[in-house]
Amino acid sequence: MSTAYEELLEIEAIRQLKYRYVRALDTADMEGLRACMTEDAYIKFEGGLYTVEYTGIEKILDFLSSSFHSKAAASHQVHHPTIEITSATTARGQWSLSDVFHDLNHRIIVAGAAEYVDDYIKDESGDWRIARSGYTRLYEMTQPMPAEMNCTFNKLAQTGKELG
Repeated sequence: MSTAYEELLEIEAIRQLKYRYVRALDTADMEGLRACMTEDAYIKFEGGLYTVEYTGIEKILDFLSSSFHSKAAASHQVHHPTIEITSATTARGQWSLSDVFHDLNHRIIVAGAAEYVDDYIKDESGDWRIARSGYTRLYEMTQPMPAEMNCTFNKLAQTGKELG
């Protein structure tokens, strides 16, 4: 049986994992995302007009690299986690998400909130990884980008996949 202190250390490790995940997402750091997830990871994102579902790290990274591309700008903030250590090598977390996504190609802004639920597995080296992740939107708002709105800097223009 672990002590309360040891459990808090595990919870903090999972919090840091999720923070690395969203940071890698917003900067199109595919190797950073790979390091956050298991090889057989599963994702399911349910939005206002979409449901996206993939199994396997390669399919997930292909989807994410096509979504967080050089003609997009994004910011994802996760907060208010509830993390439960369910065994020595498994855990579950629920997170609130606030995000904004700018499609600079189509000049559309998407803003919203969602609830993430993740399952985590501790690997052989003792590091936590995301095994299952998904969100369900609480709300999603889209609007055209105003004509006078310009993007003066965009990290994804440097790090994101070039669109064909």
